[in-house]
Amino acid sequence: MKIALLGYGKMGKVIEKIAVSRGHEVTLKIDKDSTPYDITSVDVAINFSTPESAVENIRIALENNIPVISGTTGWLSEMESINTLCAAKNGAFIYASNFSLGVNIFFELNKHLAKMMKNLSDYQVDIEEIHHTQKQDAPSGTAITLAEDVIQHSTHDSWGLAPLKDNNKLAITAKRIDSVPGTHTVNYSSEVDRISLTHTAHNREGFGLGAVVAAEWILGKTGVFTMNDVLNIG
Repeated sequence: MKIALLGYGKMGKVIEKIAVSRGHEVTLKIDKDSTPYDITSVDVAINFSTPESAVENIRIALENNIPVISGTTGWLSEMESINTLCAAKNGAFIYASNFSLGVNIFFELNKHLAKMMKNLSDYQVDIEEIHHTQKQDAPSGTAITLAEDVIQHSTHDSWGLAPLKDNNKLAITAKRIDSVPGTHTVNYSSEVDRISLTHTAHNREGFGLGAVVAAEWILGKTGVFTMNDVLNIG
C-alpha cells in the first residue's frame, strides 16, 4: 500500500523503516514546514505530527477519503469534531494514545486490575510515566488513558499532575529523562505492600510496528476504531 506520513520526525522515520520492510511504499512525507500537499494518491495516512498540526492533517485525510491513523496526543479536545467528520465522509479513523501492541495489552491488564482493586480501600493508586526530554506533552497520552481507565473503577473523579493536594484526583507523576522511549507504571500501595503494573518500551520500534499494523488493518473499513478492534481484544 502507499502511505502518507504526516509528521516526519523520529517516529515518522521509524514508521517508514518498518513500513518498507513490510512491503509498503511511503510516497508522501509531510514535515512541520511542508507547503500545502496533495494526499489523494495514497491508500492510508499515518499522523505523528505535532499537536498543533494534527487536527488539520487528520481533516485533510478524511476530507479526501483517505483512512487515517493518528498517534499524536495533546489535541483531544477536537476529537468529537473529527469523529463527526469521519462519519459524515463515511471515512475510517483510528486514534491511539499508544500504538505499541504490548501497551494495548497493558491497557487491558490495567482495566482488569482496577476492577479487582476497586473495593480494597487500604490501597492508594498512582501512576508514573517516564519519557525522553523531547516529548512535548506531560503527562503522556498513555498515562492519561491508564488514569481514565482506573478512574472508572475507583473513588477518584479526575486525574492531575503530582504533587496534588486534592485526594479526589488520581496523581500522575511525569518525569523527563534523556533517551527513555517510554515507561509507565500503575502502583497500588498500602501499609503492608505494593502492587505495580509496568510496561517498559526498549525502543520506538514497537510504536511504529503497531501503527503500520493498524494501517494495514483499516484498509477497506469505515468507522472510528481503536487498537482493541485491530487486536481483537477487550
